[in-house]
Amino acid sequence: CFSLQHIQDAGWTPLLLVICVTVTIGTTVPVGYFFGVLNAPAAVIKRWCHEILDSEYDTESDADDLNLLWSFIVSVYLIGGICGSCFGAWFSNKFGRKGCLLISCMLLLISALLFAFCRVTKSLELLMLGRFAGGIASALIFTAQPMYLLELAPNSLSGSVGVFTCIGVTGGILLAQLLTLPELLGNEQLWPHALAAYALLVLLCLLPLWRFPESPRWLYLIKGDTAGSEAALQRLRGKQACVQQELQQLQYTQSNMNKAHTLSQALRETQLRLPLLLVCILQASQQLSGINAIFFYSLSILTEAGFSASFATWLNLGLGSFNLCASLLSPLLLHRFARRPLIFISCALCAFSLLCMSFALYFMLSTQSLALRYVCIVFILLFILGFQLGLGPIAFFIGSELLEDAGRPVAMSAGSLFSWLGNFLIGMCFPLLQSVWSSFAFLPCMCVCIFCLLFSWRYLPETLGREPKDVAPLMSKGLRSKVN
Repeated sequence: CFSLQHIQDAGWTPLLLVICVTVTIGTTVPVGYFFGVLNAPAAVIKRWCHEILDSEYDTESDADDLNLLWSFIVSVYLIGGICGSCFGAWFSNKFGRKGCLLISCMLLLISALLFAFCRVTKSLELLMLGRFAGGIASALIFTAQPMYLLELAPNSLSGSVGVFTCIGVTGGILLAQLLTLPELLGNEQLWPHALAAYALLVLLCLLPLWRFPESPRWLYLIKGDTAGSEAALQRLRGKQACVQQELQQLQYTQSNMNKAHTLSQALRETQLRLPLLLVCILQASQQLSGINAIFFYSLSILTEAGFSASFATWLNLGLGSFNLCASLLSPLLLHRFARRPLIFISCALCAFSLLCMSFALYFMLSTQSLALRYVCIVFILLFILGFQLGLGPIAFFIGSELLEDAGRPVAMSAGSLFSWLGNFLIGMCFPLLQSVWSSFAFLPCMCVCIFCLLFSWRYLPETLGREPKDVAPLMSKGLRSKVN
């Protein structure tokens, strides 16, 4: 009873908590699942691809051909994400935040069906199309899900609800690592079920999501449904709560709202250029920091460090578990501490960890030292901890704290686009860097972290406890702005 009262006093209501958990399980956990699902069963799926090329396409394929095909299968998901990001803002404004998430769920289910039947039908096209559809759905989720939760919650909970995106992604990666173990679904017979298993989560959460209220801010400011907005706020805040003050704030926002609903319109507004740039740089830096390089290629990194394949698989699962545990610290940290110092500490710790890990890998490969293997693992854990302190969670929701309602969907969609571009760049370039620079392939990622630290120190205003309208004047002069 005390803990329930404590939660309500902090601004939470039972419905808001249920919405945050349900939406996270049904949308962002599947996105994380897509990121991690191809890591462990890669060899199994490559063998199937070789068999299909030989039997169905009458094509002789060597190792280089298979690697090229595999690169396309991995990257077509990222291409789908880039495409989905281009119209995420339009979907969020046209169909609403919840409506956009429902469309994403439908695409995720279609993708799962394609995965389930690709092996039976002996079709590489279904496998690729499923990855592409999943990428589009994931991009729509990255645009709409943070906005939906932030627009449902009171201002005091913006940081707490904003981290659910990052928690969902890390949880999905861990779930994929677990289910794709050879003892479970990551084997010759069951790998299509491993690719499609996330659909159970989507189905579980689809009906509750359908009945959740739409964003009150979208109803009031975009659709013009004042009565619907009031009803949604009353459901969210509780029957006894007075929502008139929030409705008055929405009315004030509507009367002063800039009508920048497209990227070209937003770019013509001087006061929106720096916030857009900040969102795009933070989202791109999140992906280029090295976190996806570690989880895309963690098994190859660990086996290169001298661990056996089976031990590396379980060690990789341990890294995923630590990643999830570290992300669970974010709600507490972001509720208590300012955004700027968290970003500074996060970027500095990531850069330091990558530098030390690179040299540890170099000397380990030179000396074959057993102790240095475990030193490398320590620095990987330190990097994951640093990432989850700020760069991981804050990049997902900072656009909603920097921009007011009119420019928010455009910023979230543009940020999502840069996130997918960064992800695509890592997926395509990191193996090449690894083959040329070996252990020093992480140094470009270190430089990205340092750049993000310097740019944030110069231009990122503090948003904790502030409304976007109060933060906007600090960025109104573009790159000539002074936020300190």
